[in-house]
Amino acid sequence: MSEPTTTADGSVRYGTLTWVPALQRPDLLAEPVRAALAALEQTDRVHVAEIDPGLADTAAMTEAYELPLEASVNCVLVAGKRAGEERVAACAVRATTRADVNSTVRRLLDVRKASFWPTDRAVETSGMEYGGITPVGLPAEWRLLVDAAVAGEPVIVGSGVRRSKLLLPGEVLLALPGAESVEGLGLAAD
Repeated sequence: MSEPTTTADGSVRYGTLTWVPALQRPDLLAEPVRAALAALEQTDRVHVAEIDPGLADTAAMTEAYELPLEASVNCVLVAGKRAGEERVAACAVRATTRADVNSTVRRLLDVRKASFWPTDRAVETSGMEYGGITPVGLPAEWRLLVDAAVAGEPVIVGSGVRRSKLLLPGEVLLALPGAESVEGLGLAAD
């Protein structure tokens, strides 16, 4: 995987994009993401780049901006019920994999069946736009399951809005409040 390069002005070049420290561009962040970054100790390691919102979907974005697909991390919201209580998890896995919802996530949530949340509910409850949902800034009561495979590499995640993406080291993603590193959360995509 190609590596981001830092420029003299503190911005980062990765693919064809220039990434700036995320809090310098709050206009490119959903409010829950901005608030979470402001509270994050390693906020200086998180960068944001503006993109065409029509290219927010992973495949289109990586191709258009010459970014490695394996750097992208998708965040999906999953829930199941146990004894009438809904249990919610955000699952962050590399774009080259898919979240193991039917086995790993179901077992971790201790539910009989785990399902992806409908788009409208995910958007409303997260406070983020579809195509921009990110592990950064999600409600504290949700479990944040992060595939252990994201550690040690740069990752690209949503910013809460479709018009930008965040770039951060995988270990920063794993250090988010409540994040749980899960071996094998991401299965090879078919």
